[in-house]
Amino acid sequence: MNIRRLIVAMMIVLVGAATPARVALAQGDLGPTLGEIVKRDRLNCGVVEQPGFAEPDGSGGWRGFDVDFCRALAAAIFDDPDKITVIKLPARERLGPLLGGWVDILASSASWTLSRDAAQRALYVGVSFFDGQGFMVRRSRSFASAKDLSGVSVCVQSASPQELALADHFQNRKATFEIRGFPTEEAAASAYAAGQCDALSDDTARLYATRKELAQPIEHDILTGLITKAPRGPVVRRGDDHWYALVRWTLHAMIDAEELGVSKAGVDEALTSQNAAIRRLLGVEGDFGAGLGLHADWVYRVIKHVGNYEDVFDKNLGPASALGMDRRLNMLWSKGGLLYAPSVR
Repeated sequence: MNIRRLIVAMMIVLVGAATPARVALAQGDLGPTLGEIVKRDRLNCGVVEQPGFAEPDGSGGWRGFDVDFCRALAAAIFDDPDKITVIKLPARERLGPLLGGWVDILASSASWTLSRDAAQRALYVGVSFFDGQGFMVRRSRSFASAKDLSGVSVCVQSASPQELALADHFQNRKATFEIRGFPTEEAAASAYAAGQCDALSDDTARLYATRKELAQPIEHDILTGLITKAPRGPVVRRGDDHWYALVRWTLHAMIDAEELGVSKAGVDEALTSQNAAIRRLLGVEGDFGAGLGLHADWVYRVIKHVGNYEDVFDKNLGPASALGMDRRLNMLWSKGGLLYAPSVR
């Protein structure tokens, strides 16, 4: 073993990463949800199937951006990202299983709005993905952004929030347009593929999934610019502040790790960094896991097993994935995006 590897191995032992059996603190300190998870020895993760976010992996398991967030929680708690049970939920009935205790977390819910936040016995933890309604067009039309659209026909699901937003968007801009409504999102996408309209409008995550299925995806662009806001993120039950804080800070830590340049590939080397912020993040200095019921090295576990925010986005959604999604608003705040998190300190 060379000197660098010896140092890294020693640091891992010091921060406790080498003891998978050590989970959270004494069960009386955990709160009801984490206490039940530790007792069960697994995290129950509720997902809604969607390309890139949560989908079967072909071998009996699940993969995706939302699934990896649940894996990150399991890594923080158990030092084992595979200690999760993924439970597929119907899109319109995802909240009941959470409130009923069948799942510990909704890895991603419907977009965060006042009515959904205030009227439910559940809490949005934070924003893991900034989405919104946009447009897909054929590259041959040479539109640069949503604000350039005028004199176009747009396929959209009838009697949907997206149809209402479309009308508002074009009327506010005093631009000419024609809405062509269809009974479902799938029917609207099929009509666009058949050339029955100039543009397709939906949340951008769905547009990227639709583009992937087209005969020539490269001939279609998802325009920059959104006409609505649709932030998404993990949701937990109300009444368990401890679990809420643990889930929230796991998301924060993955964002902070990207900002500090601590990736899955480089996390072992980062253990010997002299950067105080990195040392605090990875538990080399201080114990910032105690308040969450976790060991000091909990962020190291998350990054080592799953990765930082960039790792997870690129793997499941980014240009190298099947969706080929640009990060846009999901870039760090320091790079022109909206992604921002408090520091671990």
